[in-house]
Amino acid sequence: MLRVVASVAVLAFTVYCVVDVVQTEEDRVRGLPKLVWLVVALLVPLAGGISWMIAGRPRGILQPRPQPRGPRGPDDDPDFLRGI
Repeated sequence: MLRVVASVAVLAFTVYCVVDVVQTEEDRVRGLPKLVWLVVALLVPLAGGISWMIAGRPRGILQPRPQPRGPRGPDDDPDFLRGI
C-alpha cells in the first residue's frame, strides 16, 4: 500500500512539474532551455522535478508594498474632525 501511495505522489509531482514547465514563458525559464527541462522532468521523474523547482522555475516577482493612502475612517481624518 505504501508503494502505491509513493507511486501516486511521484506521478502527481511529475505531472505538476510538466504542466508548470509547459505553462512557463520561454524567456522566464532559468538554467536550461524549456524543451530540455520538459525532457528532464519526463525522463527522470523525481530528480527532474526537484531540479526544475530549484534551478529552472522562474523566481517570484517581488511587488512593492502599497503605501498608506490616508485616513481609513472618518475618525482618522483630521479635516473631518475639525468640522465636528
